[in-house]
Amino acid sequence: MPLGLSPAVLLARLIVLLIGMPIHEWAHAWSAYELGDDSPRLQGRLSLNPMAHLDFLGGLLLLLTGFGWAKPVYVNPYRMRTNPRTGMALSAFAGPAANLLVAALCAVPFRLGWMSLANIFTSQSLLNPALVLFYIADVSIGLALFNLLPFFPLDGEKVLIGVLPPRWGDYLLALRPYSPYILLGLLFVLPRLGLDLIGFLIGLIRYPLELLLFWM
Repeated sequence: MPLGLSPAVLLARLIVLLIGMPIHEWAHAWSAYELGDDSPRLQGRLSLNPMAHLDFLGGLLLLLTGFGWAKPVYVNPYRMRTNPRTGMALSAFAGPAANLLVAALCAVPFRLGWMSLANIFTSQSLLNPALVLFYIADVSIGLALFNLLPFFPLDGEKVLIGVLPPRWGDYLLALRPYSPYILLGLLFVLPRLGLDLIGFLIGLIRYPLELLLFWM
């Protein structure tokens, strides 16, 4: 469905920017704080105020393209009341989990019969509420899955280090200096060669997940 930059899409992206992304960063901060790390509180990140989390460039790109970022929350896993790698993994996973929770909440009106998915395609309203909610869920799921990719500085790398045997986690840590370049290559170089590997992998999970939330 070609949506372009319709009012409904822009409103959905604005809601993700002002609510979804702050919830993502707050979840990182809250989980680290609950594990004993006071660093997020000292940074002023234990807040749902969008101004505490927004990055100008990342926010602008989200509005224009549907892909963006917020200011990262810096946590100290060595201050947590658990194994540092485990604590870091829990804090890292909390952000994407919060995005998935937002997506699930967006599906509730559809599951209760208050809204119909047919309205996404048939409504002539410039601010189609069904489309706004569906697109909020779509962007939230996309952000969650992208952040779970196993490349530094994304959350997925920290989660993977926390769940893998220590020796394997050490290999990922050794790759950290190169991970951003690998990620940039996957994002920008391979698509120019006709291979959007990241888009393909995210789509393998994104669309079945949307099907599960909204249709099944």
